[in-house]
Amino acid sequence: MRREFWRQFDFVLLGIVVFLSIFGIIMIRSAIAGNTDLAGYDVRQAVFFGISLVIIFITTIIDYHYWRALSVALYVFVFLFLVVIYVMGAASFGAQRWLELGLIAVQPSELAKIVIILVLAHYFSKHRRKDNIWMWIGGSLFISIGIVSLVIIQPNLSISIVLMVIWFSMLWINGLPTKYLFIFAGIGLVGGLAVFPLLEDYQQLRVLTFLYPDPNARHGNTYNIEQALITIGSGGWFGQGYGHSTQVQLRFQKVRHTDYIFSAMSSEFGFVGAFIITLLIFFVIYRIFRAGQKAGDVYGSLICYGFAVLMLFQTTVNIGVNLNLLPVTGLTLPFVSYGGSSLTTLAIGVGLVESIIIRSKIYET
Repeated sequence: MRREFWRQFDFVLLGIVVFLSIFGIIMIRSAIAGNTDLAGYDVRQAVFFGISLVIIFITTIIDYHYWRALSVALYVFVFLFLVVIYVMGAASFGAQRWLELGLIAVQPSELAKIVIILVLAHYFSKHRRKDNIWMWIGGSLFISIGIVSLVIIQPNLSISIVLMVIWFSMLWINGLPTKYLFIFAGIGLVGGLAVFPLLEDYQQLRVLTFLYPDPNARHGNTYNIEQALITIGSGGWFGQGYGHSTQVQLRFQKVRHTDYIFSAMSSEFGFVGAFIITLLIFFVIYRIFRAGQKAGDVYGSLICYGFAVLMLFQTTVNIGVNLNLLPVTGLTLPFVSYGGSSLTTLAIGVGLVESIIIRSKIYET
């Protein structure tokens, strides 16, 4: 808690995160206005934001090297948590992903994102030699599959994909030869086609709707994405004004506080407003990548890299879905979309990055 310690703190990173989170609360308030079923969601998000700030500072104070020693314990904890969810979790939209704890619902698959980053960062920083590359790859894949398999059976395909993207990006940054990129691309394509018939009906429908949209649909994914495009276009350059979007306030746009919050803010603040928010998110990602470059050790660098990839992938996919460039996935826009578990998970990531930044600068001096 010394003054010198906090002088190393990246207040620019924190400031942008705070701004995005507050903007998200404001957007959620507008998106749910008049909807009694969603009443109070903005207050819930505000509460989680307060909790997230505490989490950021606590995680910053804790030396990130301690998490290395706790990697196995964290992995086992999340694994068991996911098992509990499968047995006792609450179902929503055909998936069993949440554990009801009083007034809040916890989604452990969100926490799994951070844990998989920590565990893989420990694995790759410890296993630097690749004399037997398939053993090296297999060890990391075994770690990842243990968590991913439990997330898939919820079913939660979107977060499963996020976890596998983190795994593959960790492989790549740790020196995976280029020829293996093509091998894995081929395996991924063949595997995707083979697994497709085994997916849940709604998951198959998302892909088929993207490939063969029904122009006459009045509900479902085709309707949602068409309304998203109309909502985005209705904002023009500078938007219709906060709380005045016809698409949002008249509820033509569905799930506008989570998956389609990008279209909602585009309608209210226009292209310029949406561009600024997107730019701020990518600036946060840039700061995290830069922290990884300046980290004092490989472990810290890999944590930053994994978290940056997590944010980059989620941001790209969420915006891509809103623009009908990708199939509907259910991934939220970091810091902006509604979701307490998502926000607190991101807060842990930001706290880890701050811990790495501070200690990297202290070691330099």
